[in-house]
Amino acid sequence: MSLDPAKCAPYLEAPGLAQYSMHLRHGFFGRKGGESTGIYKSLNAGPGSSDKSEWVAQNRDIICQSLGVEAGQMVTLHQAHTNRPVVVDKAFAPGEAPEADALVSQRPGLLLTALAADCSPILMCDPHANIAAAVHAGWRGSLSGVIENTIETMCDLGASADKIVAAIGPCLAQQSFEVGPEFEDTFLKASPWSERLFEPGEGDRKMFDHKRYCMGRLARAGVGKVEALADDTLTQEEDYFSYRRSQRRDEPDYGRNASSIVLLG
Repeated sequence: MSLDPAKCAPYLEAPGLAQYSMHLRHGFFGRKGGESTGIYKSLNAGPGSSDKSEWVAQNRDIICQSLGVEAGQMVTLHQAHTNRPVVVDKAFAPGEAPEADALVSQRPGLLLTALAADCSPILMCDPHANIAAAVHAGWRGSLSGVIENTIETMCDLGASADKIVAAIGPCLAQQSFEVGPEFEDTFLKASPWSERLFEPGEGDRKMFDHKRYCMGRLARAGVGKVEALADDTLTQEEDYFSYRRSQRRDEPDYGRNASSIVLLG
């Protein structure tokens, strides 16, 4: 299978980041526009999935091409729901990505990418310092500080928190994020202010607004502009991969959505 050199995939942009198009490009990609088939149809960007490696590689190059980036310059991590960011200045060789959940860079031309399939992907940039980040914020990572650690790493490189623009991409919306009492207790103990983010569900279940939780932590960390896209990965089946949907259907695996940002030279 050969990649059509003119092929691109559709993506969404966040208005706050889009206004800095002279400094960066970014895109929140879903499942449309790729080469994969079956449960991975079609733009699966996750090398950690059981999809054919050649299709995943071509999908990643399609994403690069869609944002005007050289093929092979997508950078992703071995995501493990940690609170660890890493600073990068080149793409990793296959199988050499470290275990971490946020990428930070000053290097133009690298497509920093967070992979997700319900977790919250966060793209950040200080356009004045030319420093960007891509964060995979699952509930464990957001609770343990991956957002704040990423901001601190950006600031260590010269960014200013109040000049950072942050955008949360497609993830579970509140109506799709059902949790139990132990989950709620854990969050209220760590973040008492999150009480208002839980709405009653059936029985002892609650519906949690993780998007707003991430927005709250970004704001409390001093980030200058914070926004979130409204898309829900669980209910928008034609548009996004979803881990929860795959579990409900007892499917063996699932694809990963890509959220990507690249600094321009």
